Amino acid sequence: MKYCFTGEKICIPETSLPRVVVVGGGFAGMSFIKQLKNKAFQIVLIDRNNFHMFQPLLYQVATCGIEPDNISFPLRKEFNGYKNFFFRMANVLAVDTVNHNVLTDIGEIDFDYLVLATGSCNNYFGMQAVAQHTLGMKTVQEALDIRSLILQNLEKAVITCDLNERDALSNFVIIGGGPAGVETAGALAEFRKYIVPKDYPDLDASLVKIYLIEAGSELLASMSKKASESTYRALDKMGVILLLNTKVLDYDGKKVIIDAGNPISSRSVVWAAGVKGQAPEGFDQEIYTKGQRLKTNLFNRVEAFENIYALGDLAAMASSQYKNGHPMLAQVAIQQGRCLGKNFQRQLQGKSFLPFHYNDKGTMATIGRKKAVAEIGRIKTNGFLAWLLWSLVHLVSISGFRNKLIVGLNWIWSYITFDQGNRLIIRKFTVAVASIEEKPNPIKIDNKKNNPL
Repeated sequence: MKYCFTGEKICIPETSLPRVVVVGGGFAGMSFIKQLKNKAFQIVLIDRNNFHMFQPLLYQVATCGIEPDNISFPLRKEFNGYKNFFFRMANVLAVDTVNHNVLTDIGEIDFDYLVLATGSCNNYFGMQAVAQHTLGMKTVQEALDIRSLILQNLEKAVITCDLNERDALSNFVIIGGGPAGVETAGALAEFRKYIVPKDYPDLDASLVKIYLIEAGSELLASMSKKASESTYRALDKMGVILLLNTKVLDYDGKKVIIDAGNPISSRSVVWAAGVKGQAPEGFDQEIYTKGQRLKTNLFNRVEAFENIYALGDLAAMASSQYKNGHPMLAQVAIQQGRCLGKNFQRQLQGKSFLPFHYNDKGTMATIGRKKAVAEIGRIKTNGFLAWLLWSLVHLVSISGFRNKLIVGLNWIWSYITFDQGNRLIIRKFTVAVASIEEKPNPIKIDNKKNNPL
C-alpha cells in the first residue's frame, strides 16, 4: 500500500507564531516541550498514545510487579496550563522535507520546525522468525502481552500430562544481557521463588527454568567488569541459567536454536537483545547510520536540514567521546531535549545555539530483592545500597505524585509480604498473531519535486 499526501489538514488553530511539531511524547519530547512553556512558539505534540510511559519499569509490568497505569501519565495532563500547546493522538507516517509537511493517519500538518523524538523499536537483525515468535519490551502493550503469556503458559503447564510440553511451557528465555534482560531475568527468578509455590502448588517450582542468553562475554557490557561479574554471581545464585558467548540463530515458537549447545524448548521468549531508531519515512538512506539512527550535528539538527531535529535514541550525534552517537539511554534523551529547548529560547533572543554536552550521571541496574549494581561517577557499589539508590532514583523519576505513591507502596508491600498482586490475565494472548514488530507500510516520497508521490 502506498500512502500519499492528500492535503487534508489536522485541525490546529492558525497562528502567527512559529509552529514546532514534536513527534513523540517520551523522555526527549517531554523534556524539550517543558523548556518552551508559554514561549513564543506554537507547540504541536503528536504521539500514537495519549500517555507518557516510564519505560525503565516495563519489566515490572511484564513480571506482575506493578500495573501499567502506575508508570503511565496522560500527556494532556502533563502539559496543563501550557499556552499555544496542542496534542493530537496519531501515527506519523511520513515527512515531506521539501514542503515542510508531516503526514499522519488523521491528516497532514505543516511545520516551521520539526522535532523527531520517536525513540527506538526492537531490532531483530533480519531474523524474521525470531521477530514473529518472540516478544519485545518497548511498549506497555508488549509488557502486558509478556505478563499474559507467562501466566497462560503456567496455567497450561499445570494441566498437561505431556512432560515435554510441560517443560517447554515452564521454560522462560530472555535474549540479551543488558539492563532490560538482566532485570527481567531477576524478576522472573523471584517470581519462581516466591509466587510459583503459592499459586501453583501442583507444579514443581524446580521445573521452572529461566535462561538468559547473551552473545557477548559479559552481562551489562556498558558497565564495569566488576559490575558484570557481580551481576553474574547474583543471577547464578538465584538459579538463572546464564549462557554467555551464545548467539540465537532461530526460534520457531517452540525451540530456541543457539550456536552452542542443544536447542532450548520454550513457549515464552523475550527479546531484549537489540534496538534501532524508528524514524518516519521520507529521509534519504544516506542520512541514516548503523542502527537506523539519523545523523545530527552537535545541535541535534538532522544532517542536510535547517529546521528538522532528532533527539534521544533516534539521534546519532557523533562527538569526540561517542564516535557512533550517544548511548540510547533515558538520560541522554532528557538532556538532549532540555538542551534543544534552551537553544530555541536562545533563538528567540537572537543568540546562537550552544552544542550539546552529555553529563553522564551514571548507570544502574537492579537484579532482584536487595540486589543491584550502581556506578555513579567514581562511586561503584552493589548489593543493598545500590538497590536503595536504584529504587529512589526510579521512584522520583516517575511522572505524577499519585503514581510515585502507588509504586512506592507497591514496592513496600512486595518487600514485606514477598508477594506480587498483579497476576491477572486480562486478555488472552497468542504470540504468532500479535508480536510481529510494528512497522509502517513503505512510503515513497519524491523530495526532489514539489508534489510527493
